Amino acid sequence: GADALELNLYTVAADPDISGAALEAEHLELVALVAEEVGVPIAVKISPYYSSLANFAGKVVEAGANGLVLFNRFYQPDIDLEELAVVPRVSLSHPSELRLPMRWTAILRPQLGPGVSIAATSGIHSGADAVKAVMVGADVAMMASAVLRDGPGKIADIESEMRTWLEENEYSSVTQLRGSASQGSVEDPSTFERAQYIRTLHSWSVKPRYQPTA
Repeated sequence: GADALELNLYTVAADPDISGAALEAEHLELVALVAEEVGVPIAVKISPYYSSLANFAGKVVEAGANGLVLFNRFYQPDIDLEELAVVPRVSLSHPSELRLPMRWTAILRPQLGPGVSIAATSGIHSGADAVKAVMVGADVAMMASAVLRDGPGKIADIESEMRTWLEENEYSSVTQLRGSASQGSVEDPSTFERAQYIRTLHSWSVKPRYQPTA
């Protein structure tokens, strides 16, 4: 009874004998095979580690994907110093992790067009985070860590926060908000591509330490 499926491309490219081009071809073949076999739309969850992400994203759509999920958050192994063993450990996401999917959602939205759905995932913990994801062009803002940490009621809290923000900023609907800050909509589209290394460093400042009064 599923209306759509998510195809999760989860590969750690650790074999030095397999080139990036070969791995991409393998992934695209898999997408095409699944798209041909199933009778419902598929969204492909990809990682941010492809050498030319915009090119690969377009090819995934050409292979038959109806949408993209940005991004696959690979879980990293840890070392247990008591057992002296490599162990799997889940670390919940942090709101700062939204910046990567937000940046690429903004870039890919005008390139892929309105016919391709984009879901942003990783780092969405508040209504403000969800607003940012939609603003850069996401059709869906996905959450897992926030719900695991705060419980299912977090979903209603975020929806309420989004409604309040939309009303305070005079947006009549989520549709009006969606894509308003994508690369194709902002005054300076190159902002999403430039590194702006020095400017970014200057955005950080040391907060003065609390000085007790006498």
